[in-house]
Amino acid sequence: MYTIYHNKRCGKSRAALAALQEQNNDFTVVDYLNTIPTKKELEALLELLGMSAFELIRKKETIFVNQFKDKQLSNNEWLEVLIKYPILIERPIIVSKNKAIIARSPEKIAEALAK
Repeated sequence: MYTIYHNKRCGKSRAALAALQEQNNDFTVVDYLNTIPTKKELEALLELLGMSAFELIRKKETIFVNQFKDKQLSNNEWLEVLIKYPILIERPIIVSKNKAIIARSPEKIAEALAK
């Protein structure tokens, strides 16, 4: 069973979703822009990813550049930013069992789907 944190407007996210569909995997799609992860869900996701909230942020997004580029915030404050502006969450994220991977390349997609 997989979970994919998906943005339908993102080509890399659509590619990861297509890979899940091609392998006929059992998966759940989380449209995280409309179903915003809670703080607790983000914390669990970050633990599986092995990264901080700041590392999960898309640094080229306009919101980040205009509002947060030069800010020094705590991990907790960055979590609040991700909840307020979910567009800043890096994507796609594929979760399976006890690991999660940001699957932006074909290699990372394959790694996420490796049995």
